[in-house]
Amino acid sequence: MERPAKIPESVLVVIHTAARDVLLIERADHPGYWQSVTGAKDALDEPLALTAAREVREETGIEVGSPQVPREHLRDWGMSNVYEIYPVWRHRYAVGVTHNTEHLFGLLVPRDTPVVLNPREHLRHRWLPWREAADCCFSPSNAEAILQLPRFAQTPAP
Repeated sequence: MERPAKIPESVLVVIHTAARDVLLIERADHPGYWQSVTGAKDALDEPLALTAAREVREETGIEVGSPQVPREHLRDWGMSNVYEIYPVWRHRYAVGVTHNTEHLFGLLVPRDTPVVLNPREHLRHRWLPWREAADCCFSPSNAEAILQLPRFAQTPAP
């Protein structure tokens, strides 16, 4: 059975602590590629905040809306990137689709938040100071999103 084509509209969620440490996860299909949580909408009418919360849960096990991570800690940064889809991943989209629109979110979590990766998607995770995390991202748009963290972080760094 063939998978339906991915919708070329997605979210990127910068998961961070109050001290501006950022969670990065390593892709299973491309070891050495570190990134924030990302993922496409499941339906054209799926609200972006729902996409973001779903992807965070699927990729890290972190439950947005739990007592440890209240729903209001997920923030839409009101920014988006339009970028060319890497050729290696274009087969996932409809024929002729070459660009994706990615909406940026931040998620404030406690430092001791457990992370449970889906081993089919990600190999390892690590917490890094925000500048270091940006330097480790394979995607320029992901790195730039992390560099925006001081503008959007909900609490000042100590």
